[in-house]
Amino acid sequence: MTGYILAIDLGTSGPKVALVATTGAIVGCVFEPVELLLLPGGGAEQRPADWWRAITAASGRLLAETAVGRDQIVGIACTAQWSGTVAVDKSGAPLMNAIIWMDSRGAPYLRRVVGGPVRVLGYGPRKLLRWLALTGGAPARSGKDPIAHILFLKHERPEIYRRAAVFLEPKDYLNLVLTGRRAASFDSVTLHWVTDNRDPRRVAYDGTLLAMAGLERAKLPDLRRAVDVLGPLLPGPAAELGVPAGLPVVMGAPDLHSAAIGAGSVRDYAANLYVGTSSWLTCHVPFKKTDLRHNMASLPSALPGRYLLLNEQECAGACLSFLRDNLLYPDDALSVGPRPEGAYRRFDTLAAGAPPGSAGLIFTPWLYGERTPVEEHLLRGGFHNLSLKTTRADLVRAVLEGVAYNSRWLLTYVERFVGRRLDVITMAGGGANSDLWCQIYADVLGRDIRQLADPIQINVRGAGLLAAAALGLTPIEQLADHVPIARTYTPNPGAGAVYDRLFREYLRLYRATRGVYARLNRT
Repeated sequence: MTGYILAIDLGTSGPKVALVATTGAIVGCVFEPVELLLLPGGGAEQRPADWWRAITAASGRLLAETAVGRDQIVGIACTAQWSGTVAVDKSGAPLMNAIIWMDSRGAPYLRRVVGGPVRVLGYGPRKLLRWLALTGGAPARSGKDPIAHILFLKHERPEIYRRAAVFLEPKDYLNLVLTGRRAASFDSVTLHWVTDNRDPRRVAYDGTLLAMAGLERAKLPDLRRAVDVLGPLLPGPAAELGVPAGLPVVMGAPDLHSAAIGAGSVRDYAANLYVGTSSWLTCHVPFKKTDLRHNMASLPSALPGRYLLLNEQECAGACLSFLRDNLLYPDDALSVGPRPEGAYRRFDTLAAGAPPGSAGLIFTPWLYGERTPVEEHLLRGGFHNLSLKTTRADLVRAVLEGVAYNSRWLLTYVERFVGRRLDVITMAGGGANSDLWCQIYADVLGRDIRQLADPIQINVRGAGLLAAAALGLTPIEQLADHVPIARTYTPNPGAGAVYDRLFREYLRLYRATRGVYARLNRT
């Protein structure tokens, strides 16, 4: 009898809950939205209660819509947005909203921690060498890592900090709700920058790093492997989810790590391009290495004893959401009606009518700053080379192309990092639902793009397959065999020549405008 994993993927826009067969097949998946709270001074929060409400609602709908029996569910696994912080008290209750990956309010405190009388790239040299030697990276000076979130609470919410029994990543908070046990996986804890990662099989907190960071070990969770079973599902959450109590809850991994598994990119140098709200270009590598200048490093993977090259482009699909909600279909005094269903499909139809290169229009996608290949949180986006002849089709296509230009920029440094050309890249996430965007990526990158089947469900598939491996139901070395590919897109040489020229101008725009944005947005 085929077994199924109840897989939970907590994204920024809301959770997906799916039933994933141990063979990787997804028999059902339900999404529920949650609200994102953007606050003054770079704040970005969500309510943990909203997460759980949406998860239980999605689980109820999923189980009602599928024919899978409750007795066929063999385990539960979570994946979630990474680089977030939930402060919980001794009883496990959240003390405030969750601080998520977009939040930069801790930047001033983080910079004091990482700096020194003499600085290299903004870091004190001795501190930087210690971080690089042990962790493989260093805290991002943008203040968007959990180390900065905790420092923000320590300095500006001291009562919350005092009452906090533990600070947890979103994925690890969900595991606490499910099992009552406080733990982090080797991969999820990485962005606290207080663990010795030199042996990915035995990651542990380091006292020197804790002292440098100003974090208390007592307020951080114990560490487990992503493939460990954390504990049995408690009766209370089991009843709310609609599944049997006692199911094994696997530790699981953050979204970047589960996406690599869900894309089948489990062998070394098998590249995965994720295009969702944000974007990343990752692959497993057989070495520990850091490129601090371009904000990427190989860090512990969800797969035991492995390293995964990690990076993140701040805004990808978020740029399309901005185009839809703020420019083309806003709910304001000029609205002529409700936003139409299938707006993104309409975008594809419209953009297909514009020429490659959008008649010379270039969009820069830095709507919330950037993380990689440059870490500059004051960067901002824009349309460049607008004219009276610019059409709405040009605007839409330019957004698709601009996000791809940024990925090409990132690819340059990823290939330098791994020391080889990545000829084939598997594309997933909501952006991979667009045939046009897949072809644009192939043309802009000059690489074959493999479009993942069910690309928006990559993380639930990854969580399900990781759990199947953890429970001994699917061998790790066979995970790639359970990931279906819908289609492969090859570069169009004619379009490639256009994009080569515009990409060079894209880089010039970055160099020409970064100072302007820094002056306009510095507080």
